[in-house]
Amino acid sequence: MSKVFVALSTSVDGYITGRDPGAGRGLGDGPTLFDWYFDGDTPSQVFDGFRLSEASAGVFDAVAGRVGASLAGRNTYDDSGWADGGTPHPTAPLVVLSHRPLPATHERQTLVTTGIEDAVAAARKFAGDKDVGLMGGDVTSAALAAGLVDEVILHQVPVLLGGGRPFFQALPQHIELRLVEAVPAPGVTHLHYEVLRSSRTDNPR
Repeated sequence: MSKVFVALSTSVDGYITGRDPGAGRGLGDGPTLFDWYFDGDTPSQVFDGFRLSEASAGVFDAVAGRVGASLAGRNTYDDSGWADGGTPHPTAPLVVLSHRPLPATHERQTLVTTGIEDAVAAARKFAGDKDVGLMGGDVTSAALAAGLVDEVILHQVPVLLGGGRPFFQALPQHIELRLVEAVPAPGVTHLHYEVLRSSRTDNPR
């Protein structure tokens, strides 16, 4: 069965956007979170136009190559400007979890309104033999609370943003992680964690 993971850029104080994010404003005052996508000499083999450091390119492409479907919440959808049919991955379809209808219907986007379990199940079907990549703090926290996340990957940027949207929301219990890999790179440290199954909510998969 495909795995479910989240891999997001985050500040040291735990924000995945700056202040005042939104449609047309992107990450608000936090675009520095993605500087490492373009500050190197190694082109990504998955995303056209990305030029990373050699260390970051290895990590980034390995993660991006796993994605068979993306799952995002409505805040991330709106902040990222995907209403025109875009997706966070060049080849993988996008599942959007939202109680509100999307602005338009697009071939590579699927709306799910019935909760995180159904959204993950839909994304798994699209992913096939590949994995599901979560996007956004709300979706990630909901999936963690439901026991549906296998891995957490933090691309930690050395900045304190002091405000914005936090990576993690409140969780109903402690969730233990095991560090799999830590890769220091220019402008970012890549931290790869496994979510320990013994600490997860006992939900059917």
